[in-house]
Amino acid sequence: MAFSFFGGVHPKENKWYAEEQRTLGFPEPDILVIPMSQHIGAPCQPLVKKGDTVTMGQKIGDNQGLCVPVHAPVSGKVKAVEMRPHSSGMTQMSVVIENDHKGTLCPDIHPRTPEEVAALSKEDLMAIIREAGIVGMGGATFPTHVKLSSGMGKVDTIIVNVSECEPYIVADDRLCQEFPDEMLSGLQIIMKILDQKAAVVAMEDNKEAAAKAIRAAIDPKTGIRLEILPAKYPQGAEKQLIYAVTGREVPSGGLPAAVGCAVFNAATCKAIHDAVYEGMPLIRRIVTVSGDIVMIPRNLLVPIGTSFDDLLEAAGRGGVPYKVLSGGPMMGVAQFDLSVPVTKGTNAVTILGQKNRYAVSHPHCIRCGKCMDACPMHLMPVKMYEAATSGNVEEMKSYDMLDCIECGCCAYTCPATIPLVQAFRAGKQRIRDAQPPRK
Repeated sequence: MAFSFFGGVHPKENKWYAEEQRTLGFPEPDILVIPMSQHIGAPCQPLVKKGDTVTMGQKIGDNQGLCVPVHAPVSGKVKAVEMRPHSSGMTQMSVVIENDHKGTLCPDIHPRTPEEVAALSKEDLMAIIREAGIVGMGGATFPTHVKLSSGMGKVDTIIVNVSECEPYIVADDRLCQEFPDEMLSGLQIIMKILDQKAAVVAMEDNKEAAAKAIRAAIDPKTGIRLEILPAKYPQGAEKQLIYAVTGREVPSGGLPAAVGCAVFNAATCKAIHDAVYEGMPLIRRIVTVSGDIVMIPRNLLVPIGTSFDDLLEAAGRGGVPYKVLSGGPMMGVAQFDLSVPVTKGTNAVTILGQKNRYAVSHPHCIRCGKCMDACPMHLMPVKMYEAATSGNVEEMKSYDMLDCIECGCCAYTCPATIPLVQAFRAGKQRIRDAQPPRK
């Protein structure tokens, strides 16, 4: 590890059982709900209507600008095109597909030989990645082809993020154990696009099996190396990972390309391999279903559009949940409706019981300063909270609230159990709403 980033915490990992569970294929549900917005940017416009027949991998939504298409994860009939609940807490226009369980593949999908792939230009590769609907699969869901395009000529360091530092989640860990060759193949495609001869796979030291698999799969001639980092949360955050590997600090409001870096999730790399070599768009992903009241924590290869309810039934509930999260316990979003579907950015569904209920009726700050010591962004959560609760937009901006990465370290260390992250999310939205509209 080149450098240790400021702040951070060491929450109990709770990974030991799930990380031993091989990824299982999830039985395709009868009904799948495919949101038209699964990425940062403009939502897709549906390309199908009620009553249409679709095939597996067929494009069913697309749009112009900052957007990637969405595809049918199964073959069947379009049951509805309507607003449905989304894991963000909002409702989104969605295509509802009734699965015919035939698995009829879209005729546009064709595998490519290594020779055909070698002959593809950078522009060809980015077009394939875009048409496959690939986004950042660590949760950010930024369109990958845009990240690649904006990094060309600016990036000198490529980092693959396998930190996966949040408790319970082991989806990337299992992916690296089971698909190391495909992940590294996708990384080499990224290296070709960005014209780089070297890359780093960054992994925390609590993933021994995954590190062994990656180390065995790396060809030294490719210029790829494995960097093992001491476990510390939130090491998987982009800016913290860049500092840990390179010692470079991404400026406030800046992007990794500003310091010559580009960070890609391990699952994103495998999705790129699948798109380029297999011709397969992003229609499935590995999801960890875990938590303190889950009977059998599992890692499941899940079709996009599968409901959280179906996943909970597969893992088994050992009690009445206090909270079901899309993601992990530190950064996950609590769900109000378990009919919400798995999207491209869903790496985990975490089910927590009553023993994880720490809220109090009237929390009061005791000015201990623990939140400031823990904040990896060098912010002042206690002052940000005061500004957020007062609704003072200018004061929120003065404390750089938009730099908050919502990692939850402040809330984790707060002895008063103040809902800090919840306040910051609301405050950041207020800042955005107060900004004048773009012309």
